[in-house]
Amino acid sequence: MSTVGNKMTAEEFAAYAAKHGRCELIHGEVRALTPASYGHGLVTSRLNTLIGHWVMNQRIGEVFAAETGFRLDDERGPVVRAPDIAFIAQERLPGVKPESFATSPPDLIVETLSPGDTSSEVSEKIMWWLSQGVKEAWVADPGNKTVTLHWPDSTSRRFAVGQSLDASRALPGLVIDLAMVFD
Repeated sequence: MSTVGNKMTAEEFAAYAAKHGRCELIHGEVRALTPASYGHGLVTSRLNTLIGHWVMNQRIGEVFAAETGFRLDDERGPVVRAPDIAFIAQERLPGVKPESFATSPPDLIVETLSPGDTSSEVSEKIMWWLSQGVKEAWVADPGNKTVTLHWPDSTSRRFAVGQSLDASRALPGLVIDLAMVFD
């Protein structure tokens, strides 16, 4: 496989990822992703179900599961990232479904923390998504049983079990009882 220098193009990465599984391309470099833990998988699945059901009933767009790649190159090189959950509003969906990665940012992404995630890694990822045009980024924390919503204007809001998440700007009207997600 040819690469530019020691870096991989997004096209080369598509073929590589198809054979090697969970990974992302960050500025031309492949980063392996470990399988999700039990808690990570359970929380992500529950959020995906609740968000997906609501979006389908409202007919306002599409929800994408983990493993869906979004190609959002920046000045440092090609980037293909896969959030745990993504939502694209109906009016922003591509007219023709891409055969490979989506090439525009989702409106909403959700990242679920894993035990090995550092706060700086998660912060960097959330800031990157928001800088690429994502309107809202959620961080679900199974350990603390919280979901924090982040917006491009650098504001955020944290919700915990016992509260209903109801401040989504990307999905106005969505209300999630966090006890359904974490208990």
